[in-house]
Formats: sequence, C-alpha cells, structure tokens
Amino acid sequence: MNNLLYELQSTIIVLEKPFGFVVIDKPAGLTSHDCVNRLRKVFGIKKIGHGGTLDPSVTGVLPIAIGNATRLIPYLQGSKAYKGIIQLGSSTNTDDMQGEVIKSKNWPLISKNNLNNLLDNFRGEILQRPPMFSSVHFQGERAYKKARRGEKFDLTPKKITINKLNLISWSQNEGELLIEVDCSTGTYIRSLARDIGDKIGCGGYLKSLRRIKAYSFYENHLISLPKRLEFYPEENKPTIINPNKFFEHLTSFKLSSKEEILNWRTGREINIQNNIERLKLARKDDNEENRSDNRKVLVFDEDKNIVGIADLEEDIKIKPKVVFNAI
Repeated sequence: MNNLLYELQSTIIVLEKPFGFVVIDKPAGLTSHDCVNRLRKVFGIKKIGHGGTLDPSVTGVLPIAIGNATRLIPYLQGSKAYKGIIQLGSSTNTDDMQGEVIKSKNWPLISKNNLNNLLDNFRGEILQRPPMFSSVHFQGERAYKKARRGEKFDLTPKKITINKLNLISWSQNEGELLIEVDCSTGTYIRSLARDIGDKIGCGGYLKSLRRIKAYSFYENHLISLPKRLEFYPEENKPTIINPNKFFEHLTSFKLSSKEEILNWRTGREINIQNNIERLKLARKDDNEENRSDNRKVLVFDEDKNIVGIADLEEDIKIKPKVVFNAI
C-alpha cells in the first residue's frame, strides 16, 4: 500500500508558487540588489534574484525571477538595449558622471553626419576595456576595490558585439550625443562613452542611461517598484509573468505518461527514440544573441507548466539538469 501511494504521489507534479518573472522599472539611486530585497519582502520569500545588474544611477528594465524561476536565469538569452546621453569634453575616473573629472578639453565642431560615420568604429564585433570602477575580477579582487584605493592597473579588453548603435541626436552647443545601443551581454556603455570621446579627441563620459531591453524583456513589461511597506496585502503584490514566453529559444518537450513523470522527478534519463516527433525544436533567429539552442530542452508537464531544464543527448535522450519538485 505504501509503495503504491509513493508511486502515485511521485507521478503528480505540484509546482511551487510563486513562480515567474516581475520586470521592474528600476529607479535611479537604488542598486539591483535593493530591488530584489524589496520584492523579497513583498512576496515573503528569499528565493528571488535579478537577471542582470544595473548601476545605481541607471534606470529601466530589470527582470527579477521569483521562486524557482531563479534557476532559469542562466538559460535566458538575448541582447541588451539602452538609451543614453554621452557628454563630450570631459573624462572621469568612473567613465560616468558619478566620478571625478580627470581631464577636460573642448569638443570640436562636428556635424551629425560625420559623428555618425565615426560611430562605425564601434559597430559590430569590437574589443572593449571595462571601466576601472567595475565588478570585473583582476588579480583575485574586484577591480573597483583596487580603483578605490587609488591603485593603477590595466584591465584586459574583452570581445563584445554592438548590434546597433543609433545616433538619435547631437547637440553641438551642449556637446551631448543621444544614442540607442543594442549590444551583447557584458558590454559596458560607460566604456563605449569613454572610447567614443577618446576617438573624437576630447574625452567623454556617460551622463545618463536607461535600459530599454534585457533578453526578451521589454519596456512594455515594466511595473513600478512596490513601495516600502511593513505588510503587503495580496492585492498589492505585483502580477507575476508566466516564464514560458521568455524561453522560446529553447527546444521543448512535454511529459505525457506517469513513467516519464516519475523518471523526470527522480533525475533519470527519458529515452524518446520512438517519440522523437514530440521534441519541439526551437525557432531559429538570425541574431547571434538570440540563436536557438537545440541542446537545452525546456520540459513541460501536461498543463504546459515548466518543470525544469534538460540536456538533449545523442539526439534521443532527455537528461534532467534542473528539476523542479524533485524526489
């Protein structure tokens, strides 16, 4: 009787709630972790994490995973996009307006057309040196810690991709460029501002920045960060977005039998050699950042709820990697 009950319970997947994503319009002055802490209080759980750090001064799209969705963050895919203002004529030690001005020089008389042509140097795949005040590891320590102590060092340039770099406007009087950038993960817009200023010959820094896209999260998904309260009634809690739509770049598979569910929950491989047609291949995308991944498999239950992530091995085996409600 006990074995029968265990087997029956093992084939029923009860998903942990809450589960999904909340996309915060991060206000200036708060860290990404501040926003996470606020939502931990809102939902009353600790299992909450963000999908990409924004500097305190930066506003905009901050995806935050709720509950077991935190385990899906590594499988998000896509580029980041920003809109920002570059101030020419000065360089700062942080490459943004939060730092100290270390040199100044008048910007030249330059047309918007010539400026746009100059930006060709930063379009496509380029090498970029991270800011000294950044979280990049250098000699076993975060770079910003060394920079705060006044240490001098050179960070290794990293390969990044600028998919789009649009010059929206140029003010000759103010020396300000309004740009929109779509770029690979790991790109520093502060470094881009610095390098554009250096290329023009007068220096430059990032004056303001807003993220308008992260992975498959856009501004239309945004909600305001909930206010700081001691208690959050259910009606005051943000609506959580179903995560399914943000993982369309992954191949998918739906469990359909008690045996498959039992194998899945106990971490055993599922052989689909005789059911290969049930494997739904990911859609293809010309953008390298959004390329389909047919080796990672998003696994659903019969109700199309995500129950985890698997590796596709030998084209016929589903090997559990991330299992929700494992036994």
